[in-house]
Formats: sequence, structure tokens, C-alpha cells
Amino acid sequence: MYPSLPSSGYITTFQSPATQLRSIPNRNSQGKNFIKCSQSSFLLPNKISRNSEYLKNRNNKSLKKYCVPDTSQDGYASKSEDDNNLTSFRDDLQKNLIALYRFSRPHTVIGTILGIISVSLLPVQTIADLTPTFFMGLLKALVPSVLMNIYVVGLNQLYDVEIDKVNKPDLPLASGDFSMETGATIVSISLLMSMTMGIRFKSPPLFLALFISFLLGSVYSIELPFFRWKRHAFLAASCILTVRAVVVQLAFFIHIQKYVLGRPLVITRSLMFATAFMCFFSAVIAVFKDIPDVDGDRHFGIQSFSVSQGQERVFWLCVYMLLFAYGAAVIVLGHCTLASFLWLKTQSVDLSCKASITSFYMFIWKLFYAEYLLIPFVC
Repeated sequence: MYPSLPSSGYITTFQSPATQLRSIPNRNSQGKNFIKCSQSSFLLPNKISRNSEYLKNRNNKSLKKYCVPDTSQDGYASKSEDDNNLTSFRDDLQKNLIALYRFSRPHTVIGTILGIISVSLLPVQTIADLTPTFFMGLLKALVPSVLMNIYVVGLNQLYDVEIDKVNKPDLPLASGDFSMETGATIVSISLLMSMTMGIRFKSPPLFLALFISFLLGSVYSIELPFFRWKRHAFLAASCILTVRAVVVQLAFFIHIQKYVLGRPLVITRSLMFATAFMCFFSAVIAVFKDIPDVDGDRHFGIQSFSVSQGQERVFWLCVYMLLFAYGAAVIVLGHCTLASFLWLKTQSVDLSCKASITSFYMFIWKLFYAEYLLIPFVC
């Protein structure tokens, strides 16, 4: 028998077997025995070599078909993991930014920005006053004021978490989008940055406005003896009215007139009008904001006007106050238009529907913005 074939990939030289033939006469052999080798036996190594080469090539093709380098697999896995991490980071960042936006109570931030810009334009006498110095002074007023605004509304949310779960469940702390630690960090950083800027900018009226806002915002919300003024309707309204109607108008007017434009202090008619008109508007906002929140306020012992006097009575009181303010300023065509919008809007309010009342409250803020746009053109 032939020895067994070696494994594929090798070629072995075979010794062709010999067959000894005995007693075969041959005239040319002279009676001698001879060895006859099969011709086919000499072709066998070539056949084996070709078969081995075929097996080798077939095995190689099989490997190429089914084998994927480990490095490529690791690369694809690593790239997929990086993409997932990037997507997760982007989603978390977007979620946190949206939560921060809601935490800042954007309607109050817009009111602060428009109020400061409007009042800062009152000392301007000519277009030549609108210099880079003026805009830098305006920016110095806006940035710390917005940060102080975030401190005030954020502090209120920190102490009102349980109430907000009833009245405003979509707020970040009440909904759980922000932890208490996150809320406290944002509030602390906002206060620190605001007061630091107020000191560094060396404008006494600007610093005074920030400091008064800090004091009133703190006593309004913090749960301490003689604090938590929001429990009492009159004290709560006085905090908002003092800041929105008096501090914003006077402090930022003086800041621009004396410490930015470098002029002596002169109280103008436009400033007096703005202060008087915003007293009405701020009082309305201070009182109306509690109308949608009567359920939570009543449950937690917050004695707002809406809790003690009823929603409907407070609603119409606020409407008539605004109409009176617009009537007193009827010399301005814009006030007639705004008063008309106000009256038309009241006809669609459903006092039994919290969403309807909240929508009307946000409409009052839009009237507030519009008034600040009109004030520079009043006198």
C-alpha cells in the first residue's frame, strides 16, 4: 500500500514501487531477471502535487470568505460606541439646556431685559448719545440684572418644590429634571456673579438695584422667621411692585444718565410716567400671578388675594386696573390699541379652566413688554 498522504500544503517526493518479474523469458535478457516500473507510477507525484495545491487554494479561499480581521471588528465596535456616547451626550446637553431655560422663568427674564433697555433710552437726547460707551454701560446693567433675576426665581423654586408639584409640575425641580443640588448650584452661582459684577462696575445705582432685588427676593421666598413674605398677599405684592415699578425705573435711569453719559441727574417727565404706569402694571402682575395657583396655595397655607377674595373678583380687579392705566394714558394711540386687545381677550377667558387663566396671565406679560416698547416715545 501507499503511505498515507501528508496534510495539505506540503509536497512529498515518492519512490515509485518496483515489481520484480521472475522467469519471464526474453531473448534480449539473456535469461536474467529485470525490474519493470509502471509508467503511471511516475506520474503520481505530479498528481498529488496538483491535488495538494488545489486543497491549499480552496482552503485559502474559504478563509478569505469567512474570516474578518479582528482589528476591523474592534474598529467598528469602537466607532459605534463613540457614536452612541456622542448622541447620549448631545441628548443630555439639550435636555439640561431646556430645563435651564424653564428654570430661569423666561417671561420674567424678557421683562427685565426690555425694562432696562427701555428705561436706559430715556436719558438719551440725540442719536449721538448712542455710542459704544452707551452700549457698554447698557450691557453692564443687563448681564448682572438677568443673573439676579435667575437667582430670585430660582430661589423661589427651591422653597416651593412641593407647591409647584401641584401648581407648576412642569418646572425642573418639581418634575425632577433638576435635582435640588443642581438648583442650589445655579442659584448660588447666579447670585455670586451678579453681585461681583455689581461691585466691579462701580456704579452705585446699579449695585443698589441688585442689592435691593437680592434682599426682597430672599425675604419673599426663604422659610425663616420674619421671612417668607409670599405667605402674605400685601407683602408679596409689595416686593414685586418695588422692584419692577420703582427700582428698575429709577436705578437704571440714573445709571445711564450719570454714570454712563456723564450728565447731572435730572428727573424727566418720561421717567415719572414710566414709574407711575409700571406701578399699576406691576401690581396687576403681582396679584394676577396667583389666580391659576389657588389649589396649591390654599393647600399649603399661602394667603394670596386669589385665595382670600376668590379668583373671579381678583381677575376683574386686575382687568379694571389695567384699563384705568390705559385710559389715563389715552393720549398715546398705542395705549388705545392695547386696551382694546385686553378687553377682547377677557371675553374668551374661562375662569374655571386653569390653562385659560394661565394663558391670560402670559398675555398680560405681553402687554407689559409692549408698554416698555412704547415708553421711550411717550414724552
